[in-house]
Amino acid sequence: MLYILQKLIFHRFVSYFCRRIMKNHLIIVAGGVGSRMGTQTPKQFLELQGKPILAHTLERFYSSLPDLQIKVVMHNDYLDYWQELIRLIALDVPHSLVGGGSERFHSVLAGLNSISSNSGVVGIHDAVRPLISKQVIETCYDSARINGTAVPVLSVQDSLRLVENGKSETVDRSRFRLVQTPQCFEISLLKKAYSQGYHPRFTDDASVVESLGVELNLVEGNRENFKITTPEDLRMANMILAFDK
Repeated sequence: MLYILQKLIFHRFVSYFCRRIMKNHLIIVAGGVGSRMGTQTPKQFLELQGKPILAHTLERFYSSLPDLQIKVVMHNDYLDYWQELIRLIALDVPHSLVGGGSERFHSVLAGLNSISSNSGVVGIHDAVRPLISKQVIETCYDSARINGTAVPVLSVQDSLRLVENGKSETVDRSRFRLVQTPQCFEISLLKKAYSQGYHPRFTDDASVVESLGVELNLVEGNRENFKITTPEDLRMANMILAFDK
């Protein structure tokens, strides 16, 4: 029992030490336009418990890993708008802004190109996932540092059916996982993956890295870390934050 405790303490010390000496990075992708939300305001700027969704996301990461080098990638048309929001809400989270591209792939690539280092870990996170837990953030970065990759996932709780050609059949839900962010990788690995050019099959960063033949390391996500894309999602996030106060 003492040996196990000593190993646990040692592992946590090494993880903490590595996070302190290595420059780890975060790219928050905030390029959405909010079409499914049905609003003219992009969803990352919508108010959630008195602050923009993006502000909550930034604060979650900063409070968990304050030494992260944070880049926020968004459409060029909203760079000044966000800087004004920062001033109005007095947001105190150090981060730099990067102009995004036409697709998510190109926005992540722009963020990667703004990072001069090729060492350490970089996480890619959706701006509209503001309820990520501290434990998942730390686990993703620690796991990527050890294994090269870390992708948070959840088991599927509902029944699933495969629909093809007007017919449907049940499938084994235990074979599937719901994928979340932050998806974390060694910086050199992710830069190599994004150097190969865009393909429509790239739906997230994991799929880009996987195309190199790299086996992905999956870690447990948290249920509250859902992506806010509809008015119902926004109401749910408001209720969760109100309950946590």
